[in-house]
Amino acid sequence: MISARSQGYALVLVTAFAWGGNWPVMKLLMLDWPPFAFRVLSAACSVTVLSAVALAQGESLLPRQWGRLGISALLNVTSWGALAPLSIFWLEASEAAIIAYTMPVWATMLAWPFLGERPGWQRLAGLGMGLAGVTLLMAGQLAVAPAAELVGKLPGVAAILGTAICFAGGVVFTKRFPVAMAPVPLVAWQLIIGMAPVLVISLAFEHLSFGGVTVRGWLCLAYGSLAGQVLAYLAWFRAIKLLPAGNAALGALLVPVVGVVSSGLLLGEPLGVRHAMALVLTLGGVALASRG
Repeated sequence: MISARSQGYALVLVTAFAWGGNWPVMKLLMLDWPPFAFRVLSAACSVTVLSAVALAQGESLLPRQWGRLGISALLNVTSWGALAPLSIFWLEASEAAIIAYTMPVWATMLAWPFLGERPGWQRLAGLGMGLAGVTLLMAGQLAVAPAAELVGKLPGVAAILGTAICFAGGVVFTKRFPVAMAPVPLVAWQLIIGMAPVLVISLAFEHLSFGGVTVRGWLCLAYGSLAGQVLAYLAWFRAIKLLPAGNAALGALLVPVVGVVSSGLLLGEPLGVRHAMALVLTLGGVALASRG
């Protein structure tokens, strides 16, 4: 029989591949969709699917622990849906990614005082290897910028750093204060609550026209809804229950690696020795951390 720990890491891999696949999809969807409107529509499709599944399984759709649910949704969903896209106004995507995937560092730090998960040397060494892999992955895409330009990037740094810290807090909060609800309707409510601020931003600043959406755009919407949200969040919240918070968060380091490799395969972006070394370092780091 497969142990709970092994199941947890398998689910982390599912999440990493689902979220990693969002990278080439996000590049393609920008040709057809406004970014915030896309997130809202994707969430609406996901909620529809999740609600139908929950009803078919006879699960209750009404939550009871509204406080826990609301905080968890804001930390886990709103952080990526509303805060992260703002950083792109000031940062390159690669720059934002490096900061975003410091999330395991914050999760490991928060899990110690709030969950009593004292990291052993294996987890710390794995964390270092994983971060080295992500940094190596992105290093070739970064350019030296003058001091004035670096100062101009500070709002973007603050936005994406806030995303990383919020999501890390969401991992710890979800572990410390789980919501007593079946996983399918739980994810649906997280998306409903977490995407509400994104809807406000979209209505205020974006114009959506369905007439300009191509088949490519609709396929991106299908992937973002079913894989990027339904599958990824179901696997992620289940993994958090089965694994220490710090170890689950380390799995997120695989996301940019999967994203870059899938972008190379699907979009023809260059892949080389640096990408292979980053993959080895990141996988090795996660494997090492899983032992600590």
